Amino acid sequence: MLSSGEIRKQFLEFFKSKNHKLVDSSPVVPFDDPTLLFTNAGMNQFKDVFLGNGHREYSRAADTQKCIRVSGKHNDLEEVGHDTYHHTFFEMLGNWSFGDYYKAEAIEWAWELLTEVWKLPKERLWATVYRTDEEAIEIWKNKTDIHPDHILKFDEKDNFWEMGETGPCGPCSEIHINLSDDYDNPKHVNAGTPVCMEIWNLVFIQYNRDETGKLTELPAKHVDTGMGFERIVAVLQGKSSNYDTDVFMPIIRSIEELSGSSYSGENNQIAMRVIADHIRTLSFAIADGAVPGNEGRGYVLRRILRRAARYGRKIGLNEPFLFKLVDILAENMGETFKELITFKSNVIRIIRAEEVSFNNTLDRGIELFEEIIKNNSTEMNKLIGGEHVFKLYDTFGFPPDLTRVMANEKGFGIDEAGFERLMNEQKERARNAQRDKTTVNTVNFDSLDDFGLSDNVETIFTGYNDLSVDSVVKGFRQEGDRYYIILDKTPFYVEAGGQVDDTGYLVVGKEKMKVLDLQKLKNQVIHIVDNPNGVLLEQDLQIKAIVDSDRRWAVMRNHSVTHFLHKALRSLIGTHIQQAGSYVGPDRLRFDFTHFEKLTASQIAEIESEVNSKLRHNIPLIHHRDVPFEDAKNMGALMFFGDKYGEKVNVVQFGDYTLEFCGGTHVKNSAQIGLFKIISESSIASGIRRIEAVTGEGVELLIRQQEEKIKLEQQKILELHDEKKKIEKELSEYKLKEKLNQTAKLLANPHKLEDFDLVYGQVEVADNEELKALADEIRLKINNGIGVLISEMNGKVGIVCVVSDNLVTKGRYSAGKIVGRVAKLVDGGGGGRDHLATAGGKNVEAIPSALREVPSIISSF
Repeated sequence: MLSSGEIRKQFLEFFKSKNHKLVDSSPVVPFDDPTLLFTNAGMNQFKDVFLGNGHREYSRAADTQKCIRVSGKHNDLEEVGHDTYHHTFFEMLGNWSFGDYYKAEAIEWAWELLTEVWKLPKERLWATVYRTDEEAIEIWKNKTDIHPDHILKFDEKDNFWEMGETGPCGPCSEIHINLSDDYDNPKHVNAGTPVCMEIWNLVFIQYNRDETGKLTELPAKHVDTGMGFERIVAVLQGKSSNYDTDVFMPIIRSIEELSGSSYSGENNQIAMRVIADHIRTLSFAIADGAVPGNEGRGYVLRRILRRAARYGRKIGLNEPFLFKLVDILAENMGETFKELITFKSNVIRIIRAEEVSFNNTLDRGIELFEEIIKNNSTEMNKLIGGEHVFKLYDTFGFPPDLTRVMANEKGFGIDEAGFERLMNEQKERARNAQRDKTTVNTVNFDSLDDFGLSDNVETIFTGYNDLSVDSVVKGFRQEGDRYYIILDKTPFYVEAGGQVDDTGYLVVGKEKMKVLDLQKLKNQVIHIVDNPNGVLLEQDLQIKAIVDSDRRWAVMRNHSVTHFLHKALRSLIGTHIQQAGSYVGPDRLRFDFTHFEKLTASQIAEIESEVNSKLRHNIPLIHHRDVPFEDAKNMGALMFFGDKYGEKVNVVQFGDYTLEFCGGTHVKNSAQIGLFKIISESSIASGIRRIEAVTGEGVELLIRQQEEKIKLEQQKILELHDEKKKIEKELSEYKLKEKLNQTAKLLANPHKLEDFDLVYGQVEVADNEELKALADEIRLKINNGIGVLISEMNGKVGIVCVVSDNLVTKGRYSAGKIVGRVAKLVDGGGGGRDHLATAGGKNVEAIPSALREVPSIISSF
């Protein structure tokens, strides 16, 4: 039995022998085609050729193309797992002719590969053709040995291919295989049964359809074929299910090991098929640069991951597990698709982070769902209300199609119309909130008729090169204390693409009118100005429009650096990163991007270093303006799904470092940006991070602010240090006072010796200074006597002796001699003056016996 790898290789080698160029699969994320969520057919990478906008160095090609179909008319999501042959991710084997060979070769070679190389039984094969394509019918009859009765005609629905409502199109011929016992019956063809299925579609692109629907012959005719890889593998390996082939079984075996469940029984099989399918979609999409998110293809991936996670619950997988399947997928498919190996660690990290995030709410969402089902179990319509579907989505992250699957399992449906209504209401609230923030002090005009102008009149924007220009008033209106002025040309940039409005003045003679705001209406720029001096406006009045240049330069520095930041993020962190929003003002920039985890301090430092290094290279700006959209794509300019582009676009390029679609204003070279500094990095939504940063004067201001902050902190430190010293002194005094209480107790019970008092005993002190302080206290309190104190300090003995002045005068007693005698008893020594002396010793255990000897030592003098 042929392995899937051998089957893929045989297909490619077959067409290589027919002089086809073997080309790599294009990414499953079509960054060069913003009209597509995902690559969904093999022809996507050749779309420009079919449209006549591009060409290749070869006229014949073959490949295996990675495809994802989860939305629009090509949406197989609901069938996945429930049948044996639908997938969200699949490979499309294909061969193409660009104005080279045509129907005869395409049909002959398809038949040759199927019947001579792969030895499929001819009696089970059927060919369908478009109802009027007699040419294809004759080729099938005369160039192959298919049974003539196995050639069937169908209409547009099944056998006519179109790229869109207009453009290239043509008839197609499909090859089906009937695997049932009733293989000679035509009723099974195109009947939608798994036992008789299409395995190859040969598309003959020979017409162009215009806006009226009329078909005209193309000067160059093309061939575009597509064969479902997973289906042909199942056929050649004799499997009734695609999931039973070696394409899927390694993944399914891993799922069995992780779950402890077997791939048997309908529920287990459905769950494991869904998981096996979805991990392929997730891994290939993320390896090609997509990332789960809240919009566009990111939301599609998030839905798929959450469906898979929930199906995991059905087979006991309650902890994140999908990321553990990436290894086996890479092991089995990484040789053909190297990106699975190259970006494996990144794929694992992204999937795991997304799983962990959803896992926190999945169980609570399931609990709410079960409660909803319980409360609605007696209803006749068995329909989960839109408000419940919305809450599961909005609070717990359950995509509505996941709720639908769960509901269907319980015999329920969902109120999709109600859900959509609530979603639209939420979006409208968000739009209104944004509108309230951005339309302060402005008036919305319905059309240029309000200014006496026609729609084809355009305000020429001169602000890419000039910040002041002599203009002419073309129309104006007054509303309250605001004037709304349209000029024939203007240097003022109207907020777009994240870049804020310009500010400045309109000057008439010596009078200046401050520009407060700007609005775009059709192709005209409305300047909203304050006119306190009552400048008389009239049609064709000469006006000088002057942009605040310092402010604009600050904005341009911040805007240009976002392109460097974007490039650095994609280079250092991963190509899955895409811009998800921005704010570019004079004071700072904000850059939102897709990423699954917090940037580390070292990553932020590396990004800053990369950007600043490039800025210092003085890279010149190349501003491509009014470039045809297709030309811009061919330049390799970075674009993303969902962005709206016109027929002509602007492209910003800084050397060979960054090349992106952008309509904003920019510095002339990177050195003009100055220094770049990131001031914060945070999360603003699941899968969306935000960097805030400053450049140029913004960095200077930040440095001054930091210096002031340091000065304040230093002052605080000094104040705290003084406060600390004060507290330490007070604490020391308090502790000393506590320790002086020890002397009070000794003084209260003196030992009578001859005609004077002897005060002696063991005390607790920290050091010799405290010991001497206690001795001084005794000397102050006794007018006729001797004091001896002993203490253990840090494992050693401390001794101090004081003698009152009257006893010193008599010449009989000396403090130095007394401590010397006592110190010998603790293996030490010492001495000092007659009235005060200290000593030390090593033997702390001898302290009690030494104390007992003090009276006799003094009496011996």
